[in-house]
Formats: sequence, C-alpha cells, structure tokens
Amino acid sequence: MDFAKSVIDATCEIFETMLMTRVTPGDPLPNRSDVFVDGISGLVGMAGGYRGMLAIHCSNRVAMAITGTFLGIDVETVDDDVKDAIGEMANMLAGSVKTSLSENGKDIKLSIPSAVGGEEYTFECHAAADQVLMPFKMPDGEFLVELQLQEQSE
Repeated sequence: MDFAKSVIDATCEIFETMLMTRVTPGDPLPNRSDVFVDGISGLVGMAGGYRGMLAIHCSNRVAMAITGTFLGIDVETVDDDVKDAIGEMANMLAGSVKTSLSENGKDIKLSIPSAVGGEEYTFECHAAADQVLMPFKMPDGEFLVELQLQEQSE
C-alpha cells in the first residue's frame, strides 16, 4: 500500500472540496519531530484491519486560516472552534484514507477526533508502525499530515 499517495489524494481532495483551497504536496519527510511549537495537531485513531493514527499538524496561524475558511468566520485566536475544526479535518482525512486501505473501509474503525496544541507540546506515536509524514503548502502557510499504520494479521 502506498501510504504517501493515499495521504496526498485525501488531503488534496478534502482541501479542494471542503475549503475550496488548493494544496501542494512536498516530498515525504525522512524523520519526524516529537516536539511542536506554537501549533495544534488534530488526531484520529484507527483500529481494525489496520491499527494506528492520522494526524494533521499546523501552526496556530495556519490552523486559524483553515478554521476561518472551513467555518466561514473571522478567526483571531486559537479557541475551541479552531481545535474542533482541526480535529474535524483529521477526521475527514482519516475517513478518506481508510476507504483507500480496504474495500469501503468497512474493517477499519475511527476514533472520535481530538486536538492538542500549545506553545510547546510533545506528540509521540507507535514506533513499530509504517509511517509517512507529508508536508503540504497552502496560501496561508505549511502543514503536515502524518499517517502511522500497522496492518493487523487475521
């Protein structure tokens, strides 16, 4: 399974259809950082045929821009609306990726989306999983979409 292609396809589709915004993917990053600064991460866990998670990591500025476009409002601070919107973006991305992983994604369940963030926070994930960390550019800045999955044997 080409996880990078699944992430690129899902991200481009969701941003174009839900935000009317074109995003440009970069090359997958070889290493990830566990520490993020002045940002927010939306996260959705996955279980079933695959186990892992999908996350979107962005700066506060990009998170506010995404939220403003998504909700059609002016956003000037990171508040509960921003956290909910970034969590929902992770949810939509995970939903799109799960359908590419198996027939209609029926054997994969998604957790309730959540968001974490702050001036400096740590985001650690499952070390044994296959992973891809894809950077994307949009008019308001850059963000990352991370997918970590481990296929579960029957």
